[in-house]
This record gives sequence, C-alpha cells and structure tokens, in this order.
Amino acid sequence: MTQEIVTEAQQNQAVEALKRLVSKPSVYDGKTVTETTPFGQGIDDALSEVLKIADEIGFHTYKDPKGNYGYAEIGSGNETFGIIGHVDVVPTGDPNDWKHDPFDATIDDGHIYGRGTQDDKGPSMATLFAVKALVDQGYHFNKKIRFIFGTDEETLWRDMKVYNANEKPIDMGIAPDAEFPLIYAEKGLEQAYLVGPGQDNLAIDLTGAFNAVPAKAHYNGPKLAEVKQALSNHHFDYENDGANGITVLGKSVHAMNAPEGTNAVLRLAIALDELFPSPTLDFLGKLFKEDATGTNLLGNIEDQQSGHLTVNISSLKITPQETRMQLDMRIPVTVNRDDLIDKLKTAVAPYELHYEAFDYLAPLYVPTDSHLVKTLMATYQDLTGDKTKPQISGGATYARTMHNCVAYGAMLPGTPDFMHQVNENWELKSMFKAMAIYAEAIKRLCVDDK
Repeated sequence: MTQEIVTEAQQNQAVEALKRLVSKPSVYDGKTVTETTPFGQGIDDALSEVLKIADEIGFHTYKDPKGNYGYAEIGSGNETFGIIGHVDVVPTGDPNDWKHDPFDATIDDGHIYGRGTQDDKGPSMATLFAVKALVDQGYHFNKKIRFIFGTDEETLWRDMKVYNANEKPIDMGIAPDAEFPLIYAEKGLEQAYLVGPGQDNLAIDLTGAFNAVPAKAHYNGPKLAEVKQALSNHHFDYENDGANGITVLGKSVHAMNAPEGTNAVLRLAIALDELFPSPTLDFLGKLFKEDATGTNLLGNIEDQQSGHLTVNISSLKITPQETRMQLDMRIPVTVNRDDLIDKLKTAVAPYELHYEAFDYLAPLYVPTDSHLVKTLMATYQDLTGDKTKPQISGGATYARTMHNCVAYGAMLPGTPDFMHQVNENWELKSMFKAMAIYAEAIKRLCVDDK
C-alpha cells in the first residue's frame, strides 16, 4: 500500500506556479531573437520564470548563458535522474476563439485553462511540485534529480542539441509530455517541404506549425464565388468574412493524430484545384486529397509494432516564384526512412514537386523489461489499478533526446486531448492524480529510505 505523499499545499503551489508560467507568452518569435534569446524574448521570459519558481522552492538552478536551456537540480549522488520538459508553446490561433485569455490561466469548473496547461507547462509543474512534496515529507534522494527545461520543442529541438553538447548524459529519466501509462517507443519523425513551380494567377499564404492539423484556411482571392460553390459541392464547411473573403473550417489535432482531424488547408486546396490549373494543386486535389495515412500517396505503410504511417500537410504558400507546402510524417518504427523518402520523391515528381529536408528525429526504444520501465509501470498500476500495457506513439517527445528515457504521463486515460488546440485546459483532479503518480515513481527510483 502506498503512502500519500502530495498534500493539498503542494497541489495549490503547483497550480499557482502554473499560472505564473502560463502568463509568459512563450511562442517562438524570430523578431526578438538575439545572441542570448535564441528563440525569442517570450520563451526566454518563460525559461527565467520557471527557474525562478524552482529556485524559490530550494532547487539549485542554472541557465545556459546563451539561453538555450536551463535546469533545476536537487539531491546528490553519482547518478542523475532527468525530468525533461519544455516551456515553449505553439501559437494560440485567434484569441477570440478561446473561452478565456490563453495567457491568463483561469480556473473554470475544476479545469485550468491556458496555452501550455497540457503541453507542457502543466506537466512540468506537476512533476516539479511532486518532487517538492518528497522533500517536504523528509525523503532523501540517492541520486541527483535534474529538471531540464527546453525552449525549442515545438520547432527544431535546437535547445537539446546544445544541452547534449554541454552537459553529461543522464542515467535514466522521464519526459512528462505525453500520456500514461508509458511510451517506450516513438515513431520516427520526418518534417520536410514539398516545393514546386509558382503561379501568376493565384496567391496563397497559409502557414502554421508543422505538427498541427490546420483548423482554418482563409481565402480572399480570385473566383471567390466559384471557390464557395466548389466547397459547398464537397460539403466542406466555411464562414463568410464579408469583404475579407471566407475561412474554410476544419478540426485541429496534433499531427501524430492527423487522421482524427479535419485539414482546412487541404479542403481549400481541393476546391482551388477545380478552378486553377496547376500540377501542384493537382497533387493535393487529385492524389493526396484528405488522406492523412498517406495511402493515396505512398501505398499502405504500417507495422505491427507501431501502426500506420501518418502524413500531415499543414501549410500551402503560392507565389509567382514557387509553391511550397509543409509535410509532417510519423514513420513506423520498423520502416526504413531512406526507402520511404525515395518513394516519396518518386510519387511527387509527376506533379513538378521536389522534396526538401527540414528535420528528422530517429525513433526511440527502451526495453519493457528494463528497471526504469518496470518501476514506472508498477507505480502507475499500483496507484490507478489500470493494467494497460506500455505504448508505442507517433508523437515525438524529448525522451528520445536522452539516454534511457521514456515519456511518462502526464495525461491519464480518458483525459480529453487539448494539446495544440483552442481552449487548452487540464482538469485539476487529473493534474493532482498525476502528481501523486510522479511522487511515488520518483520515490521508488530515487529514494532508499526516509
């Protein structure tokens, strides 16, 4: 039988700290990038704030002089247990679509609303104050516990490249940036551009995050009435914006769950393809269509271990000089990446498109019979009674940047997924349950006795 470790005091402290952290609009901002704010002032403000919070509760803190990362450490010993989170967030979209100000954390009906409450500021505070609860209860750690706070997770992970170049590897760890019970393997992540010829008779600039299915696509160009009719013929939803044209409507989800979303950019492209002759629009309207599994493009690609390939096209920009679109693929763990890219290049060539690499993250795998996975799984099962097996994911977490590290929570089964979405929020009851799981797991892994 496990002992209650986290008290109401630590729960309340975690919530107040989360409010402080959410108030820092930590979206990548190229306009404020400097030598010491490599991803913009807002992200640097959030990094400074989280380190200030950790310092206030007794952790030793360090901030990279060039602003790429920070860490907060407590305990001692020859080994280091890492807890890897990130303070950057994706853009909010139209703030008017939110129930509450996305950067003013608000508690409403037992949920805390705000950008980052699920991804990843909320889980970071849940784990930080779970460790504080262990300290407050008088436990002594047999190894260092280091919270590593990243700043570029939602874009290119440049922060972790700097961290790993500067710091010693951890011995084991968790990334609280996914779902319970545990993710021991993650699909490969390929992000790239498909680039083709431009057009003189059509200009489009629909850009967004690689890793989110776009929920809206604005259009105010030529043949507007015909575009509306084409959308209606396909039963695609849109809103009239008066003199400002129309907005095609979809449903945003994380790119790893792309088949569960509705891609507004693709829906607009399908309509445009009927009205504007273009090989690149033909690619979207006649080949790819709305198939987020990539089957129309590449055939059936899946494996027993990790399921189907997913493909998300999250942007479309057409100028007289070129057409450019963003591509996000989550590759099954046994599929050869080089062979897949060769197949992609062959498939897009007839549409006058070529492939431009942007970023690649290799798959993650930690054996399920390892001490780390067995201990984390036993803790979760003991505290929840849930016997769900550890999972493989299409998501990409910072666990794959570290040695012997897995994604562990913080979302419980049944928790609605609001990551990267409007009205992002986390139920406080679920947050507090996650804190209890983290405290017990860290106690089992990092404490000999009281």
